[in-house]
Amino acid sequence: MLAIIGGTGFSSLAVTDGGMETTAFGDVYMETGELHETPVVFVPRHGNPPRYPPHKINYRAIIQALFDAGVDGIIAVNTVGSVDETLSVPGLVIPDQIIDYTWGRQQTFHDDQIVHVDLTHPYDPVLRTLLCDAAAGYPTRTDGVYGCTQGPRLETAAEIRRLRKDGCHIVGMTAMPEAGLARERGIPYAAICVVINAGAGIKNRIIDMDETRRSLDTGMGWVRDVLIRVVQST
Repeated sequence: MLAIIGGTGFSSLAVTDGGMETTAFGDVYMETGELHETPVVFVPRHGNPPRYPPHKINYRAIIQALFDAGVDGIIAVNTVGSVDETLSVPGLVIPDQIIDYTWGRQQTFHDDQIVHVDLTHPYDPVLRTLLCDAAAGYPTRTDGVYGCTQGPRLETAAEIRRLRKDGCHIVGMTAMPEAGLARERGIPYAAICVVINAGAGIKNRIIDMDETRRSLDTGMGWVRDVLIRVVQST
């Protein structure tokens, strides 16, 4: 069964059951429901109601709960800003790489032993291909580097310039440690990202929150269509 982890702007599906699940790493709200008559598991990563900022999300509890539920794949839905000036706003990006700029987050399940997982390719290629195929017809970049910052504040113009020099194409706050923890538990993981604003300082534009909300609404409509196509193809 497929799991979807949703963030800002993507907070619910057709729910048949929802409630708190207890794991060794804490409690997490989880829903079971259907997407195009296909059973899925859904976790709103910011909680229900949304209350956890990116640096306070219990990523370990989320991934452990999905592991305990026996899911065989995770699609993460992320809202991001652009670092690459050529990206459409709104637009979709299906990243293939991550640079982690976060600090102080619980990065591993293995606090009492030394365990190194290979994260050369953080996103599962099979799930990525499904997402790329399903996103045909929408303004989509089918690769890209996700720069994961600490949050919850947005970035400065100088930080966006640094991210661009580092090779990032988009910037968000929730890709890590989520992707690494999924790898530790052996769950295939991929992401679809909605570009809702240009990063700070790009083309000397000021971030317009009303425009951002409109981009979010449009982009999340596209994401729902893409996810329906994915479940139809599996």
